[in-house]
Formats: sequence, structure tokens, C-alpha cells
Amino acid sequence: MKEQRFIVGGVWKSGKVTLPVNSPYTGEPVAFVHQAGDEDIAGAIIAAREAFAVTSGSASHERAAILRTVADTIRQRKEEFASTICAESGKPITAARAEVDRAVSTFTVASEEASRMNGEVVPLDITPAGRGRKGIVERFPLGIILCITPFNFPLNLVAHKLAPAIAAGNTFILKPAPQTPLTALLLGEVLLSSGLTPGAVSVLPCSNAAAQSMVEHPGIAMVSFTGSARVGWALKGLAGKKKVALELGGNAAAVIMPDADLPAAAARCAAGAFGYAGQVCIKVQRILVHRSVAARFESLLTDAAAALPVG
Repeated sequence: MKEQRFIVGGVWKSGKVTLPVNSPYTGEPVAFVHQAGDEDIAGAIIAAREAFAVTSGSASHERAAILRTVADTIRQRKEEFASTICAESGKPITAARAEVDRAVSTFTVASEEASRMNGEVVPLDITPAGRGRKGIVERFPLGIILCITPFNFPLNLVAHKLAPAIAAGNTFILKPAPQTPLTALLLGEVLLSSGLTPGAVSVLPCSNAAAQSMVEHPGIAMVSFTGSARVGWALKGLAGKKKVALELGGNAAAVIMPDADLPAAAARCAAGAFGYAGQVCIKVQRILVHRSVAARFESLLTDAAAALPVG
């Protein structure tokens, strides 16, 4: 059985404890993942702080090239990523491949944004004393970004956090979901081969208590979390004056007008609501239907939901 180590400041390390990653299909372990401890967390923060001296001074074209390399490598290793997602999350292979494609797009867009970290020149002549004066606004990287990610999109939601952080010249520590750490660690491997400063990369499977200690640590500049509202707001309360970005799921609505293609709309709504067992941040949760077609749409939606395949 495979044992997977974790990454501390660009270095693969073993922990004192391993936990299984179980296949949702069989319930059997697909790998055992080493868990990071307090010493590993401390080492990751030190490495990220030292690496920030390099990344914060890097040129935008250098960061863009790194992100393009990551996108290209993910594309080349698409089947490896897709099979890993499938094995640990239970996502159908077609959906896993689609997620890989989205991650490629995420890193590609970030590579373009790396060259658009623009500032502003602001006229200050709103009062007589400001005549002839201008203010200059410049963007700077923040520092170490703590990224805490969920299980449902173990590659692309990780990419959503890491790619912008890298584009802006930050370093990061990633705490992946305990159900799906293998994909995150595979991405960490790709990042280490991309030309990114090694100390900027830490991927730490760890306990919730260990993650909490990082949220509270004064060396962390920003916490970026995707997950439940309960956990997200609790983490915000622990973060003090740090910047916090929370993605806690939406309340997505679909609106069905009387001239809509009702069979197509019903099929899309059923897939949008129940695909991946509804474990999607933007799944359809409310459907607003014009009363003139409500009865027919309800019947079509019921049939479409009943026809969805399992697995």
C-alpha cells in the first residue's frame, strides 16, 4: 500500500502518524498519508517567510512563466491527476477529467493576471491644498497565505487559491481536505518542478487542531478557506486582524420563464442540483418557475432526477 509523504518548504517529509485515504466506492484504503505535526508547521512557516524575500521581489514575467509551466504540466499529466481525483473522491472519471481541464485554465488565467498587478495614479486636487499633487497606489504581495481547501474539487479549488497567490508573489501553506490530500500533494510535486522557489511550497495534511494553530499564527498574513459556513466563520473569529477570504457555498437559483425549453431546463436543473450528490458549491438550490409552466416543469424535473445515474 502506498505511503504518501508531505511537503515542508519544498522538502518531502514523513510524519509520526499516517492516516488512510479511503475509496468512496469500496471503503478500502487507496493510500496512507503522513500527517504533519507542530514541528513541520513551524518549519513550513519559517521556510515560507524566507522564500517570501525571493518571491516578493520576483518579476511578473517570471511568475507568469512559472504558472504557465504548471498549467502545461497538469495538461501533460491529465490522466494521472484524473485517476487520483477519481480514486480518492469517488468522482466519475469524466468529471475528474473536466476538473483537470478547469485547473489548467485556472493556472493559465493566473499567468496572465501576473502581469496585470497594476497600481494607480490618483489626482489629489479635491481641495486647494492638493493642487498639482498626485497619489501613487502600488500593489504589494501580502506574505504567507494559508489555504484550507475542501474535498469536492481537490484540484481546481486548490488551484483557485494557489494560482492567484503565486501570481501576486506570495508564498503559501496548503492544508488539503483529509478525504482528498493525494491530489493536492501531486499538485505540490508539479509546483516544485515549475521553477517556483522551493520554500514557497508547503502541503500539510494535518489535524484540525494543527490547522487552527496556523490560523492563529502571527506569521500568517492571510487565511483563504473554502468549506462550510460553520467552520469558515469560526476560523474568521480566530484569525484576528489577518485578511480572510471565505467561500462558504452559494444559494444558486434557476429561473424558468414560460418560453423556456422545458425538457432541456429540467435536465440541466436536475444535473445542477444532484450531480456529484449535490456536493458542489454552486449547485442549484432554488428553482423559480413561472406559474403558467410550473406543473409541467415539476413533472419533467421529477422524471429527469429519477433518470440520473448513480456512480
